[in-house]
Amino acid sequence: MGNGARDGGIVGCRVMLRRMRAADEDEFLQLAEQSAELHADWVRTPTDALMFREYLGHFSDPTAGEALLIKRVDTGAIAGHATLTGIVRGPYDRAVLGFAAFAPSTGRGFMTEGIGLTVLYAFGPLGLHRVEADIQPGNEPSRRLVQRLGFRREGFSPEFINIGGVWRDHERWAITAGMTTSLPPCDPNILP
Repeated sequence: MGNGARDGGIVGCRVMLRRMRAADEDEFLQLAEQSAELHADWVRTPTDALMFREYLGHFSDPTAGEALLIKRVDTGAIAGHATLTGIVRGPYDRAVLGFAAFAPSTGRGFMTEGIGLTVLYAFGPLGLHRVEADIQPGNEPSRRLVQRLGFRREGFSPEFINIGGVWRDHERWAITAGMTTSLPPCDPNILP
């Protein structure tokens, strides 16, 4: 990959998207601690140095996917994070999107723009055709976010993902490259 989130980042109107780095550990872990209650039922985010390093190490293998940060342009603070995993090439050209906001940045649209940039990154530099998101039925903020971006609900999978030792039901949402008219209106600049 010659550009995009892996090298410099993708800059939107209020956030930028870039690949997670070892230097992000302290800020990431502090935000994860502040967001523990917010994340409790929905997602498992690294919460200590060992977990963070293992998480980042997993993504050092390019076939594992992408671990991305969504950072505010104005302050440089991390607003949230996203992953593109389960990347399948060939006739599928798809990935599974995961994401989580950090508590200090919720409710201000940073994640909507950041996930929009993540989708553009998947369809642009990564050359994918389809991005899928698995969301628990009770996770209204995430459901609303993907709906705003034009994802369609495609199904329901009982006991689909183990979170915190519990197999949880998930709705399956997806967007394809031809459906991107609902993405953020700000034209991102892909940095060299």
